[in-house]
Amino acid sequence: MNCLPAQTIRVVTIKQPTSAERSSSDMFGDEKYAGISASEIDTGAQLVAGLTSTLEPDEALRIRKKIDRHVMPLMCVLFGIQLVDKITLGSAAILGIQQATHLTVNEFNWLGTAFYLGYILFEYPQNLALQRFPVGKWMSINIFVWAIALACHAACKNFRELLVVRLLLGVCEGSNTAGFLIVGSMFYTRTEQTLRVGYWSMMLGSAQVFSGFISFGVLHIHTSWFEPWQWLMVITGMITMILAILFWFLFPDSPTNAWFLTHDERVKAVQRIKENQTGVENKHFKMGQMIEALTDIKTWLFALLAALCNVPTSVLNQQSLILVSFGFNSLQTTLLSCITGVIQFLVVFTAVRLAARWPNARAYVGAIFYIPGWLGVLLINLVPWSNRAGLLAGQYLSAFPVPGFVLALSWLNNVTAGHTKRVVTNATILSAYCVGNATGPLMWKAQYKPRNHIPWAVIGTCYVVCPLLLLVIRAVLVRENRIRDAEPVGEGEEYVIERIEEDGKCVKVKVDKEFLDLTDRQNRDFRYVL
Repeated sequence: MNCLPAQTIRVVTIKQPTSAERSSSDMFGDEKYAGISASEIDTGAQLVAGLTSTLEPDEALRIRKKIDRHVMPLMCVLFGIQLVDKITLGSAAILGIQQATHLTVNEFNWLGTAFYLGYILFEYPQNLALQRFPVGKWMSINIFVWAIALACHAACKNFRELLVVRLLLGVCEGSNTAGFLIVGSMFYTRTEQTLRVGYWSMMLGSAQVFSGFISFGVLHIHTSWFEPWQWLMVITGMITMILAILFWFLFPDSPTNAWFLTHDERVKAVQRIKENQTGVENKHFKMGQMIEALTDIKTWLFALLAALCNVPTSVLNQQSLILVSFGFNSLQTTLLSCITGVIQFLVVFTAVRLAARWPNARAYVGAIFYIPGWLGVLLINLVPWSNRAGLLAGQYLSAFPVPGFVLALSWLNNVTAGHTKRVVTNATILSAYCVGNATGPLMWKAQYKPRNHIPWAVIGTCYVVCPLLLLVIRAVLVRENRIRDAEPVGEGEEYVIERIEEDGKCVKVKVDKEFLDLTDRQNRDFRYVL
């Protein structure tokens, strides 16, 4: 049967032509019939094409809860373990790694930077791999290599050896946050994404608590052949290895093939995210979407925000050393570090709940949490050095601005459409995130100790500029929405795909515009959430 399009219908084919068909007809040269190639449509289109029924709210809620049960625990545990692994260097600082490997202060700081150098060098390749290969499987391979690199820290004897394993950790971690953002946009609506990014980001606080207790525990391990910092690396490496295996078998690649959903539930899972107007995924890299991502002003505003938000995170690697400089001993420091984790857990939870409850308030909520952070910087710089309580309070208040970047990550996915554009945008923002994280450790020079006025002044500046950037991004998106609202409403176009049934019959089924893998610029019906 030949499926010829009507004059008012644009036809897309998902039929894969044979070599003979390709050679016999130009029509099959680009796998298309009339205007849109098969590679341009979203993978979700094949599931929902032709559906006319609407999804009942109760059924949508049931599907979401089922997705939550299978996806969110793995995401939260991985993000938490990933952060534990990152801050093992800071924890190891008070467990003897500097003395055992003969590190100078600058070499120790460079190890913090090296992690992010590996991250940034491989961020674009990692994102392209996440588009090309199954997301869950690619992430699990990276987690496996990462676990080996982490455990290998225990065998390192000098700066050069530690530098290699830190670079490798950064290379592997480049797949995780990007993978989470991609998976989140596949499974969740815009509002749900804000909450879910917040939930796995809360593990930043949990990781610090968990790391503090592990550090406290290994301090009580007394072996002549293994030092406490080596036990820390081996234990966390083993935990990460177990997680890599779980991810391979349990983490889904897409709602179109999620193992825990029936065929009917997969269809409904794709229907659920139709309101996002971003589709599910597309495995074909589109150069036009890459160019659009790199020429979009909001990409670079988010990138600048990501860089500046993450300069202050260098405090995590320095926290143990800072607390020791306040006069606390090693045991006290490991426990006091846990309080920072509790604070960050609570402020992230509060911020994402407020952002989800108040419509169009992401920028405002994020900006508010920078105020206590700035007060903390003032306390650390101005109270007498003998006032340990005041210094500790300032240290804890400086942890409050974490929600700014968390909300930015969830916001980014909500205002970017087109799978290739999302991949390139994510890579750009996460590369900027690496720049901030790589730059931060270099501030903590020996000549600035013990008060570290210069590093804290830089952090204070970031705490002023970042909320302003959030408000600028919001203003840019408000302006674009107004322009689109003023545009004349165009005549609706119907989009149809030809699908070959099991009996070989060719049928035409309608596909919604949301599943054509259009970018937010191309789809003038797209409205930016605020």
